[in-house]
Amino acid sequence: MVEIRFQSETAYAQPFKDVVLDVAFTAPTGKTVVVPAFWAGDADWCVRYASSETGTHSFRTRCSDEGNPSLHGQVGEVLIEPYLGNNPLYKHGGIRVADDRRHFCHADGTPFFWLGDTWWMGLCGRLSWPQDFQALTQNRKDTGFNVIQLVAGLYPDMPLFDERGLSQSGFSWEQDLSRINPRFFDEADQRIFHLVEQGLTPCILGAWGYYLPMIGLENMQHHWRYLIARWGALPVVWAAAGEQTMPWYLESHAQKAASRLQLASDWSRLIAHMRRLNGFDRPITTHPVTSARESVTDTALLDFDMQQTGHGAPTAHHAMRAWQGWSTQPAMPVISGESRYEGLEISPPVTARNVREAFWAHALNSGLAGHTYGANGIWQVNTTQRPFGNSPSGSCWGNLPWVQAMQLPAAKQLGLARAFLETLPWHDFEPLPLQVGRLERFLQHRPRLRRVVHKLGGLQSHRDPVAMGIARHESIAIAYTVSDRPFRLDLALFKGAVRATWIDPTNFDEHPAQLTLRGHGMRIEPRSRNAAGDSDWLLLVQPAA
Repeated sequence: MVEIRFQSETAYAQPFKDVVLDVAFTAPTGKTVVVPAFWAGDADWCVRYASSETGTHSFRTRCSDEGNPSLHGQVGEVLIEPYLGNNPLYKHGGIRVADDRRHFCHADGTPFFWLGDTWWMGLCGRLSWPQDFQALTQNRKDTGFNVIQLVAGLYPDMPLFDERGLSQSGFSWEQDLSRINPRFFDEADQRIFHLVEQGLTPCILGAWGYYLPMIGLENMQHHWRYLIARWGALPVVWAAAGEQTMPWYLESHAQKAASRLQLASDWSRLIAHMRRLNGFDRPITTHPVTSARESVTDTALLDFDMQQTGHGAPTAHHAMRAWQGWSTQPAMPVISGESRYEGLEISPPVTARNVREAFWAHALNSGLAGHTYGANGIWQVNTTQRPFGNSPSGSCWGNLPWVQAMQLPAAKQLGLARAFLETLPWHDFEPLPLQVGRLERFLQHRPRLRRVVHKLGGLQSHRDPVAMGIARHESIAIAYTVSDRPFRLDLALFKGAVRATWIDPTNFDEHPAQLTLRGHGMRIEPRSRNAAGDSDWLLLVQPAA
């Protein structure tokens, strides 16, 4: 990435809002990309540029004030040289939607299995720079994560300008909303750049959804233009908002019904604005209350469907939501961007087994595009001295410090899961059809009623296996079961003789599986307990030869 700075010789009362500066870069092949520049404070503007095409690239600036020759009509050249290192984000390029429209890959086509971690407040002062941020980064890299989801200044579970969202340089915006605070983003640069240098893809949420009416659509458009200008040249992913259609916590029920519709409309306009600015073609989605598709007025605004599948929802629900995403047109990658947060202090608390079951049920039934993990204590950056405290709704999700939360066992188990999948042709997998019960279908779009039924024990049943995916060409399948009940697999799914192996999803030790042939099928007897003492297992079926 190259950075070019310009200094204005004309003074502006409101440079952040009064001046629009774009730079048109032309590659040696003649392709032109228009890149927004950002105000860097005082009289300074900056543009950042990257390209996989080596050689000399020319540029010309375009300023909304054509009478300012220091910003308008500036020309120059930059030299793009080949990258010789091993960082996958530079070696293979940032991630994009694969040609099959079901998975992710790097720019050069190298498959990419999304394994995200959730650091909603990772850009604020609650996580110190450099010591704490770099320690958590190293831990997550070593664990096997390759995506970090974080919010650019307008954080969840708090009102605007809550002191819990402060960085050393203040808030992301000035409190009169006249402009952003460029010093906040100078600090954030260090963190975003560090993630990329470590090979981790930042998935950047611009704000939590309820902030849009608080600061206004025009300001949110300025906010997103600034983010794209600042970080678009990096291998990032854009998510418009967090819980995009969720109104402010304390609105009345009557207000919330109208707010949800308005938020869907206004954020859709905002995403269209993002697409016009997205010169580097970074993937765009939004983080939803239920699904990204249901959060926008036009699904063509999205490159992939991010779902939120429920912290307290049973495993069968995660499986059903995944299958729903896979089955909906137009086809696009489907991931759970917020699932069961390990250690979340709800009733009952979320365990490692809950997290593991939600991962496999959703990932297999959505075609193995990926999944995002979350740990209570990390998303809000609890510390011993500064627990996050209550949400505006009055809820406290727990005070486990992040330094302890990063050692929770399910994170390692999901990292091992990614490593296991990458030994297989995972990007060729598709889910087998999921049979959904009538009660589950009825409750699918009734989340409040669904929670009541779940607490009463009405949604505990599931099929066996709870999820299954198959790479038909290679005749390889993975089945995930969460009970000790026998189940049957159809031999017609496979091209010839097969062998089966039990995989312990807690440590990925292998154990031989006994297959009992019965007609055109085989009967499978699950093992009793895995290394964690739980009953969930993976069954790997592959050609016998």
